[in-house]
Amino acid sequence: MQQANLAIDSETLLDDRKFAETMLLKRDKTGLSRADMVFTLRNLLKLKYYPVAVKFFFSEEELDKFKAEHEYLVACNPFTFCHFSAESRQKGDVLLGDRRMLGCSNARFLFGWKDLDEQEIKSHLKYVRDREQAEKFVKTKPRLPEGLIAFATAPLHKAKFEPDVIHIICDVLQSYHIYNDYSSALDIHPIQPNLMMNSAVCGGVVWTYNNKRINVVPMCSSSYTSGKTEQGEINVYIPWEHFEALIVRLLERTAKYGGASYPRTGETYPGFNVCKLCNFLLFRKPKDDE
Repeated sequence: MQQANLAIDSETLLDDRKFAETMLLKRDKTGLSRADMVFTLRNLLKLKYYPVAVKFFFSEEELDKFKAEHEYLVACNPFTFCHFSAESRQKGDVLLGDRRMLGCSNARFLFGWKDLDEQEIKSHLKYVRDREQAEKFVKTKPRLPEGLIAFATAPLHKAKFEPDVIHIICDVLQSYHIYNDYSSALDIHPIQPNLMMNSAVCGGVVWTYNNKRINVVPMCSSSYTSGKTEQGEINVYIPWEHFEALIVRLLERTAKYGGASYPRTGETYPGFNVCKLCNFLLFRKPKDDE
């Protein structure tokens, strides 16, 4: 039996400030790995799922490199882009998709794999006043540049490719922390969410790819059902080139304040928001006879 790695220090991992200081020291000496970034989000913001690295391939050379460097899976049947992201997010699989295996009409339109047609307009009629408004809204969705060959999704720590966008699914308060750290790290404020009707996941990732900005948007009808988001989570999209700055900002303020929580500064749980100023919710050290 291979001897286990004994270098893991659980005491440091569970002490937010020590963990953040150690990771910042590692950043200075050797740089942060992708696994370091994933673990930082999991440990400090208590993320439930892996951040998903999304890559769009426009050249055969990049696609061949991906195939040579990864053990990847392909779909047995056409699936939605939400399905691909959910599989990587929750099961940890590295996936490769192409035009043939993308079953979502909305995503095919946004990825440039189909032209605008009557079917696309009709699929939006239930959201709008009339057909003219449906056509107008579909036409205002962002689309990828022409020439997309394939796409890949993978848990960030398993991705050997250079991601285009990181897709995170988390709860609303966790997204608030990510937004604040991104805004502070990149010196960008305010940030305007960009919601697209019936295209939260495919449209969200395309919008961030095109605009190189964070986007925080709620689920659409399709992503709620196909994307396995029955727990009321929200989508966050971050350009890969901005991702490390966000992580470093999270580490720096945790090292300074002792915890990642914004609602209760210096505490460990982002979601601990019980009556911040309530005078009745007090706890004290026990007396000698207690």
